[in-house]
Amino acid sequence: MYFPASTKPSLAGEDLGIWAPVEHQRVISLLTMGLGVLYHREKAIPLEPLPETMLDEGKASQVPDVSLRDNEAAQTPVIIEVCHTNGLKGDLRKVIQLIDEDIYGIREGFIYDYRTGKWQRYCFGDGGLTTESSFSVVLNLDLNQFL
Repeated sequence: MYFPASTKPSLAGEDLGIWAPVEHQRVISLLTMGLGVLYHREKAIPLEPLPETMLDEGKASQVPDVSLRDNEAAQTPVIIEVCHTNGLKGDLRKVIQLIDEDIYGIREGFIYDYRTGKWQRYCFGDGGLTTESSFSVVLNLDLNQFL
């Protein structure tokens, strides 16, 4: 989740504000629900969708809006960030950094701007360049179908 500077969690014990407007949470819910049916009920995808889940349970870590986790390998091959236009640059930076660092096994990252309805996709090895796409090669499906 992107935290504007004014609401970023503080380590000094100050008030921890969370930026989570209804539209933002609605998109996370729709993605998690649609992907959850494919994973839990239909067994059509191998990755479990989890909302707002830490990437590393052993220590403080980044928390993508939606993680698609391979429970057997204990990795997260796909992440999704949901934002509005003002938060797009920060979320793009976060996704690119998480993928390029290659710590959590992330191979694909998506950023969805709910104000414009546009998707950006970034893959491991893309050298910092995103493409406008909602199609996941890892899952072999279009994520936009759930919105």
